Amino acid sequence: MVTGTEGYLGSVLAPELAHAGHDVVAVDTGFYKAGWLYNGVDFTPKTLVQDVRRLTADDLRGVDAVVHMAELSNDPLGEFNPALTRSINHGGSVRLATLAKEAGVGRFVYMSSCSVYGVAEGVVDESSPIDPQTVYAECKAMVERDVRPMADASFSPTFLRNATAFGASPRMRFDLVLNNLAGLAWTTRRIAMTSDGTPWRPLVHALDIARAIRMTLEAPADAVRGQIYNVGSDEQNYQVREIAEIIGDALPEAELSFGASGGDNRSYRVSFDRIREVLPGFECAWNARTGVEQLLSVFEAVDLDADLFLSRGFTRLAQLDYLRRTGQVDDELFWRMP
Repeated sequence: MVTGTEGYLGSVLAPELAHAGHDVVAVDTGFYKAGWLYNGVDFTPKTLVQDVRRLTADDLRGVDAVVHMAELSNDPLGEFNPALTRSINHGGSVRLATLAKEAGVGRFVYMSSCSVYGVAEGVVDESSPIDPQTVYAECKAMVERDVRPMADASFSPTFLRNATAFGASPRMRFDLVLNNLAGLAWTTRRIAMTSDGTPWRPLVHALDIARAIRMTLEAPADAVRGQIYNVGSDEQNYQVREIAEIIGDALPEAELSFGASGGDNRSYRVSFDRIREVLPGFECAWNARTGVEQLLSVFEAVDLDADLFLSRGFTRLAQLDYLRRTGQVDDELFWRMP
């Protein structure tokens, strides 16, 4: 069972698992149906249209593994209603893990984030202190804290601290740093940075995250039980200005400019040695440069213009704000049925 299969990562994960021979059942509440950019996958799973907060143990019976990624999925979204974010991202995720264990599910793979490191000197790894700076990152850390002790001989939770995702997905997101800058460059021929671009961010392609998830599910349970590991590669620790410069090299007609040091003080470089120890053979197939080339190819194929780039379906906060403003969901983000 994969939660969030109609999202940015879920839509590319489901085919990865299906092609490897896994039977995939999906859970998604359907917030982001408007965000379909291109027909880029050949498999979509049978989907239970349900909010994960309303799943029951009976929904999980017969499931071998749960991959949980259905949360409010970035910092701006997390900040618009911190109490609701904690209810969904922390409370909802811990509840789901508890139900999974009760239902006899053997594995639980949780999408955590390198954002838990917050502001860090030097290079951090899974044993480093964490310093979450946002509600979104705090919730990731709390789920790790509360679900990890559930591990036992019959239940193997694993926590993947993903670097910042990038790359093309049919359920595209333009509120991720590389995707956003590439979209701006394509549609405006400008890359206007509002900061000096000095903070560090690790990046990882969506398809490499999908491979890491598949390999986690296929690894011996004893190797991944209760484990936390960063998902990405050492070579993809970039300063934000480097990301902009890579895009500028790929699209030289785009004018590049930088601003003053910004108010966002998050900066972290991450070691990814452990994932190669836990999952022998895992290597990232993509880097920022090949990811930018992929995106520009998709933009050309779909004739991406400013209206499409800025449309609400590709930015999580804008889409949820629309659903709330039009009364399609209530203040707790449950659908109002007509």
